[in-house]
Formats: sequence, structure tokens, C-alpha cells
Amino acid sequence: MKAPPFRAEHGQSSVELVALLPLTFVVGVAIMALLAARSASGEAAAAAQAGAMALIQDADPTAAARAALPAPSRHRSEIHVHGRRITVTVRPATQPRFLGGALAATTSADAGPEPRP
Repeated sequence: MKAPPFRAEHGQSSVELVALLPLTFVVGVAIMALLAARSASGEAAAAAQAGAMALIQDADPTAAARAALPAPSRHRSEIHVHGRRITVTVRPATQPRFLGGALAATTSADAGPEPRP
């Protein structure tokens, strides 16, 4: 004779699924935030290099760096020029927004020494 199944086991997998959904959501958000930070790092590096090349060509390094950034990243960036060095900081577009500051990418590029006359 077969023993009747325990009634306490009914719905066990549903309870486990509901318990794991928040953890899955948090892991997904963390992965997306890290990918956004990686993208911001690449954008900052490209913008800093464009600014340094503009310095070498006696052009406006801030405008060149800003033009090298994708349009959505321009309002989330800071560009500073100190002599022949340009520093670009890009905050990634992350949700929640407070992570943007923590995951900001800063890159500097140097245009080399002043040219001799």
C-alpha cells in the first residue's frame, strides 16, 4: 500500500520561487550596474584621448572631449583641463541613481610636454 503524500509539501516549489525572486532581482540589478560602469569607463577613456589629441592640435580640448562622448553621457560627465592634461569623469546611468557616483569612471590623458617654439 502506498503512503499518502505529505500535505505540507504542496506548494513548496512556489514558496521557494517567491523567496528567490528578490535575490534574482538584486543580482540582475548589480550585473547591469557593473556593465554600465564598464561602459562609462570606456567612454571616459575615449573622451580623454580625444581631448588630448585636440590639445596637441591646438584645438579646444573640452569641446573635443564632449563631442567624443555619446549624447546621453554628456550631461553625466565632468571635463577638467590642467595644462596639457585632460581628466574626464563619467557617471554611469544606473538605477538606483546613488550608484552612479560610486561607480563613476575617471580617466586622464596627457598631451605631452609643451611644444618648443
